[in-house]
Amino acid sequence: MKVFVFDLLAYGENLDHLKEGAELPYPLSKRHFKTDVAVRTYAEHLDAWEEMDRLGYDGVGFNEHHCSPYGLMNSPNLMAAAAAQRTKRMKLLIYGNLLPLHEPLRLAEELAMLDCLSNGRLISGFARGIPREYQVHNVPLAESRPRFEEAFEIVRRAWTEEVFSFQGKFWSYKDVAIWPRPVQQPHPEIWIPIVGSKESIEFAARHDIPITPGLGGGGLRDDIIAYYAKCLARFGHRITPNHLSLGISAYVADSKAQAVREMASYHLYFNRTLFSHGNFTETALQRQAGYSTQSSTDYVRPENQRAAQLLRQDFRSLTMADVERQAENLPWGTPEEVTQRIIAAAESAGANMVQISLNRGAMPQDMFLEQIRRFARDVLPKLQAHEVTRVPAAEAVAAE
Repeated sequence: MKVFVFDLLAYGENLDHLKEGAELPYPLSKRHFKTDVAVRTYAEHLDAWEEMDRLGYDGVGFNEHHCSPYGLMNSPNLMAAAAAQRTKRMKLLIYGNLLPLHEPLRLAEELAMLDCLSNGRLISGFARGIPREYQVHNVPLAESRPRFEEAFEIVRRAWTEEVFSFQGKFWSYKDVAIWPRPVQQPHPEIWIPIVGSKESIEFAARHDIPITPGLGGGGLRDDIIAYYAKCLARFGHRITPNHLSLGISAYVADSKAQAVREMASYHLYFNRTLFSHGNFTETALQRQAGYSTQSSTDYVRPENQRAAQLLRQDFRSLTMADVERQAENLPWGTPEEVTQRIIAAAESAGANMVQISLNRGAMPQDMFLEQIRRFARDVLPKLQAHEVTRVPAAEAVAAE
């Protein structure tokens, strides 16, 4: 099993004191930003990634967000360039560049540079982004999907063709041959995160692209995987455990109670304050704005439709009692429990790759590093020695 650490790189200071009622103000103005905190945050996370590389993790993952303390990764390509010089072995998963918002030829060039800077260690994730990012960049939400698909085609052709020309709705180019070219041929591996829309699942399946299914576990994740397996088969591909990576929050401690005691406040801060800052997560609102179609979740079983709604109240109203209940089924606790729960989740999904979140809520650096080291010592070797060989959802699909 391949083990990545996914690092949101949140602004390194708790900002709950700035809330107006239950909400962190948006936009969050300049007077609240501390340059010394940002400088420290970047330095600490680069140190953490260097430690991960030394300890044998397979990769680090990070993403793109704008104008929020939720994540200081405005340009994941800049962070990947810095990480390429601080690490020697592990993969750099940019998860991912927001294709609809940027000039795609420039992205193709930057990603080719990054593959050269890292000597072929880039995994290029492509994502559509969240509604807040479109507001920031003044791009209509209704253009998200056609922009994504057009940009994807441009990047792929720029990487692979000797010389290419393209005439599109949003971007056009004539007689382009990029330099440098990626080290990996025909191009760096591409992954796509899937929140739940069937159009994104179908796109990934059509192009035989690995996915990360959903924001959590449970029935909705299983529905995403099953539909993805169907779509892959329809396009002449076969799902394997290397098509799937799972996002998992973990915390290693001496006991479950200690894990909850130490981790809960950061988990609450992430969910109640950071996760939907300036953003609407609800599928219904995204449909009204044209970001999602009316039928985007019609493949989801009735019992999982509520989870597919992604209601903000489910994140913002989380209580300590809720966290204590959730923790009973999370890989929080002793190394043995963490290992067993991660393997069980991977086997259930049929995923041979996991992205472990060890710090989503502005955790202090010494605590983050301790988790990185303890997980590497007590859990990582057992995960890397385990191989997932089957995708149960695909077997269920084949039996239909």
